[in-house]
Amino acid sequence: MDSPPSSVRTVILGRCDVSKLLDMPTCIEAVERAFLSHSRGETISPALLGTHVEGGGFHVKTAGMFDADAGHPVFAAKMNANFPGNPDQNGLPTIQGVLALFDAANGRLLALIDSIEITILRTAAATAVAAKYLAPEMARVALCGCGEQGRSQLRALACVRTVEHVTAIDINEKRAARFAVEMAAELHVDIAVAREPAEARRDINVWVTCTSSHHWFLGREHVAPGSFVAAVGADNPAKQELEPEVLAENVVVADILDQCATIGDLHHAIEAGVMRREDVRAELADIVAGTKVGRHSAEEIIIFDSTGTALQDVAAAAVVYHRAIATGTGTTIELGQLPEHPLGG
Repeated sequence: MDSPPSSVRTVILGRCDVSKLLDMPTCIEAVERAFLSHSRGETISPALLGTHVEGGGFHVKTAGMFDADAGHPVFAAKMNANFPGNPDQNGLPTIQGVLALFDAANGRLLALIDSIEITILRTAAATAVAAKYLAPEMARVALCGCGEQGRSQLRALACVRTVEHVTAIDINEKRAARFAVEMAAELHVDIAVAREPAEARRDINVWVTCTSSHHWFLGREHVAPGSFVAAVGADNPAKQELEPEVLAENVVVADILDQCATIGDLHHAIEAGVMRREDVRAELADIVAGTKVGRHSAEEIIIFDSTGTALQDVAAAAVVYHRAIATGTGTTIELGQLPEHPLGG
């Protein structure tokens, strides 16, 4: 029997495949395009489903967008498990999951992609896009959370801003020290280590929080006028990194407003009664499109509430898919193939 045409086959890509196919600058560019498309109403609106279990949780994020390289829309559904204790307790990654990429014109399953690397890169890419429009050009960074996402966040920032120095903050001092040594060598920047925000240098003007904290630790007293804050860790209603008043008293830009009001640090500010949804200045898509101005003055403190949207996932996955097809990377299978029936069966 002839093998099925490639047009009905599905590409399977592991994490190593993704790391070879997707670099940070390309991911930043793809994510920026996705937010621009969203501002123009050219996307399939993102959606979210989440559930909690002991020690962690699961979420499903979906969205779609027009894929210029393919000439038709694509749709992504990503299911991630998030277990913050995994690295120390089980020797497993915090994030594990799979992303399914579909042709949104006919429903064909184009690819099944390990989601770890895409999640790490696209999350940091969104911070870089926001920083490009909202952060000071000369960045003096305090990074809270020195895991894999912290490393990716710093790499992404370095793509769009001049990083003058970094303070690495983590409750695990050994992890922070290792981060400082390795990232300083990689990015050729001085990196100090601190245990908490109060120990950071007074001249910090870019804060990035990417932890699994369930109670705020970054308060009003820590953030200087003119700073940019990327709040990345709160991706479910139980997580919180910022004092509610930090949001209420300053400018907030949401990645996706509905999502931030449900699961982000904005959610906690609304619950505390110090802020309303209407107080948010803009979504990131508005800033990228130029339909709203993010920073009105050099003294404003701007909070980017980054809960992570499947717009980022579908943009990154489309790049990975096309590069996989072009290079012959991955394994192809036909999931929908029916068994052969004997003659007369």
